[in-house]
Amino acid sequence: MAKETGNIAARVEQLVRPTVEQMGLRLWDVRYEKEGSEWFLRIYIDRDTPLDTDTCELVSRAVDPLLDKADPIDQSYYLEVGSPGLGRRLLRPEHFAAVTGQKVMAYLIRKNQAGEREVTGVLQQQQGNVLQLQTQQGPVEIDLKDTSYVKLCDDEDLFAKK
Repeated sequence: MAKETGNIAARVEQLVRPTVEQMGLRLWDVRYEKEGSEWFLRIYIDRDTPLDTDTCELVSRAVDPLLDKADPIDQSYYLEVGSPGLGRRLLRPEHFAAVTGQKVMAYLIRKNQAGEREVTGVLQQQQGNVLQLQTQQGPVEIDLKDTSYVKLCDDEDLFAKK
């Protein structure tokens, strides 16, 4: 009997979260994605200090036996452990909580009253489905259902000339 693929990421997240957290890291996201004919299980980890490849390798070595034992995936796949990176998308309440006080950009499904599709500001808080941002024009509330995505703006100054 084939295993249901729809909840693989959720099952893997539940399986690996305790190990990742015991290593002093945050589990940012788990994705099970198909690219071409190949499947990838991607585990995204984070911490307050920059990640390095050695840490990603340690997590990979720690969770690999757990995945082998639990065997939540029927087909072959590639395991990747990495950082969610710069400009990471914010998907869950804990993501928003982790970046409160930092600059974020909400990409709206439809233009707002000011004719904007992108609203950038400092995240003040998330209450339920509503984000409160402090923009250059003042405070703004954005309902998450009106967004395509929200991302952290930590990559804006990478290529600025100094």
